[in-house]
Amino acid sequence: MADLQRVVDELAARLDRPLLLEDRVQKVVVYSEQSGAMDDVRRDSILRRRTSPEVRGWLRDAGIHEAARPLRIPGAPHLGLLPRVCVPVRHADGLLGFLWFIDAEPPMPKSRVAEAAAAAPALALALFHESLASGLASHRELEAVTGLLLGEPDAARQLIEAGAFPQARPVTVQVARPVAAEPDDALRLALEQGLLALRRRLGGHHPLHLVRYDHAVLLTAGQPVPGDELHAVMPVPVVVGVGRPRDTLAGAAESYREALHAAEVTARVPGLGRTAEWARLGVYRMLTQLPDQELHPGLEGLIGDAQHLTLLETLETYLDLAGSAVATSRALRLHRTSLYYRLQRVEQLARTDLKDGGERLALHLSLKLARLSGRYSPRNSPASSS
Repeated sequence: MADLQRVVDELAARLDRPLLLEDRVQKVVVYSEQSGAMDDVRRDSILRRRTSPEVRGWLRDAGIHEAARPLRIPGAPHLGLLPRVCVPVRHADGLLGFLWFIDAEPPMPKSRVAEAAAAAPALALALFHESLASGLASHRELEAVTGLLLGEPDAARQLIEAGAFPQARPVTVQVARPVAAEPDDALRLALEQGLLALRRRLGGHHPLHLVRYDHAVLLTAGQPVPGDELHAVMPVPVVVGVGRPRDTLAGAAESYREALHAAEVTARVPGLGRTAEWARLGVYRMLTQLPDQELHPGLEGLIGDAQHLTLLETLETYLDLAGSAVATSRALRLHRTSLYYRLQRVEQLARTDLKDGGERLALHLSLKLARLSGRYSPRNSPASSS
């Protein structure tokens, strides 16, 4: 509720007009400080937490349940109702609630109505948080899971004591990160919607979740949710990272760090697929700890020049296949003579010697690091993780 109250108070201050937020059955959820014009309906709504059946019927007939945009509603003196602006709070086709402004003394300018409508996604997200069904009240669960992922020592105990997670079960953390989308309230709401749908089907896994500004976190008891199932419930395309299981809920922060790491690598290296387990990232587990400027000096010029992409792809495949010319020729469908020519060109341009094991290692790691940083994007070759 604190999140909703903050959003409503900030919006009321920006618009310089008191407001009231109801859920989809017109039960009052939260309201700002009331000043200015006040009618009997607003007063009764605040005191009784909902409007009378007669007023609800009047507003329903005015079309509030079908409205997709802000709606101006005329006054009804016989009901003690001043004119109003109703801003429906929706996500996709789902009605979540109504934002109400008294439209009198003076009426709201169109620019202020548009600003109120622009705030609807943030309110929808906050309403979703309030509607969570779990052993804890939604805001308490949110705080506890946030603390758990930050490594706070009491968070696991709070969740276990509240019955939100079994004491004797291991925990696995998964992170879903949107692909090619800028973080905003609409994106967070989409992630929330997907995880809520999944939680309804995962009762036996004792799921918990948290949505952050650019990714979503799912915690389950025991084994992780299959990646395909997590992808299927998400309204937006995502990549998924999976941390290793931990014996107790108190270890969730470590699994979370691994899952976040795996999701970041998967987002940067498309060849790894849509889902990646931290335990199977291979060399990429280490490379994210290195600065992307630390490349083999001979590769700097090649990586920055598109005409050398074929040479880099050939070199990477050759190194991925342990320096086997036979396997590389087969993988690239390339004649052995052409392969040797390309490798010789790499040696000349990069001022290196592929017979030197240290040079091969430095070149191989540099190519993987360049992949991870986005400076090198091969066209069709798979991304080796070993």
